[in-house]
Amino acid sequence: MISSWRRRRAGRRASKEQRRGEIGDMEITIPSHYRCPISLDLMKDPVTLSTGITYDRVSIETWIEAGNQSCPITNQVLRSLEPIPNHAIRKVIQDWCVDNQSYGIERIPTPRIPVSSVEVSEILSKITMASKREDQAGCLELVSKLKASAKESERNKRCIVANKTGSALSAAFETFAKASFERNVSVLEEILSALALLLPLDDEAKAFLGSAASLHCMVWFLKGGDLSGRRNAVLALKEALSLDEQRVDALSEIEGALEALVKLIKEPICPTATKASLMLIYHMLNSSFPKDTIVERFLDMGLVSLLLEILVDTERSICEKALGVLDVICSSDKGKEKAYSHALTMPVLVKKLLRISDLATEFSVSILWKLCRNEKREEGGVLVEALQVGAFQKLLLLLQVGCAERTKGKATELLKSLNLHRERLECIDSMDFKDLKRPF
Repeated sequence: MISSWRRRRAGRRASKEQRRGEIGDMEITIPSHYRCPISLDLMKDPVTLSTGITYDRVSIETWIEAGNQSCPITNQVLRSLEPIPNHAIRKVIQDWCVDNQSYGIERIPTPRIPVSSVEVSEILSKITMASKREDQAGCLELVSKLKASAKESERNKRCIVANKTGSALSAAFETFAKASFERNVSVLEEILSALALLLPLDDEAKAFLGSAASLHCMVWFLKGGDLSGRRNAVLALKEALSLDEQRVDALSEIEGALEALVKLIKEPICPTATKASLMLIYHMLNSSFPKDTIVERFLDMGLVSLLLEILVDTERSICEKALGVLDVICSSDKGKEKAYSHALTMPVLVKKLLRISDLATEFSVSILWKLCRNEKREEGGVLVEALQVGAFQKLLLLLQVGCAERTKGKATELLKSLNLHRERLECIDSMDFKDLKRPF
């Protein structure tokens, strides 16, 4: 009896597996009205245009973002570029997927409805009114909602940016900053966090962030905020001060601003913050603010040593910016003296020639030229050191492979100066200092 029951169970199992195999070999035809007219795939997020034709959201938005303003099927000009979610066809497609699960068809998930321009405009209007009332809690909730939408998808982020969100948030930041840093710290920090997601900002947003109240507030975050607050503040400062000398000068005069920027290099948070800090320092060194004064302040903070240490081993973009800052510093006599006295200066500069990028090579040659020009020290100390670490060979190779005319002129002048001392000592290959012990 038991054996017959086992035979029956085995028979049922074999029959089921046979049916499953037959089903697996069958091809399921997707109904044509469930397919996107553009991709011809099953629609996962069907949306309907003003012409009444339904497409998959990804396909039609790609079409519109390419600059097309007509319906792909009817060629009619679209009255609105905002596609409307077609919930009815989406539910029908989901039901069809469920009915055909046995054929390996998976049910499409219910998509999140992306944010629309109308919704963004309404939120921004409420943020503006809340900031004028100094309603910190209300504004904080609205900014958090906007930030969450931006993080949800690239489509949402593009929509949010396109509706001048950066300007509205920057204006709200200035309003709360004028009221009180300490009292409004939560909403100010949230606004900076949202702005960091929406970079780059437009000129109107930069103007709000470049106001005296906004600059003081961002420096306040730089000096005493948490890691994310300091990162977001330096990114916003970089946006606000780009190519605006008046704002750069204003930042230079704020107490503790220079120290906070140097601290970001000394105690890095992330590469993005380090790059922003280096760019701000570069703009400050090139501003109309008395150069000798600001260079001296940076030198007293040990900036030259910090720059040389990060140049030993860092990524391309940081390397270029650090060399750019060092190049400006070496335009002053005190800056050159600091560079002269550091053991890593010559080895690092020669090592960067032809190894990072054309820009890094240009900065390296410029710094070497400034350090070696009009060398009056006994026995040409700087020139001899440059020779010992392989500068002659590197510069010769640079002229052979080609470079910009300005760099070529400096390299040629350097070679002439180096050649005067070349017979007195044996030059070594630049790779011979690769195992040089670092003093840190």
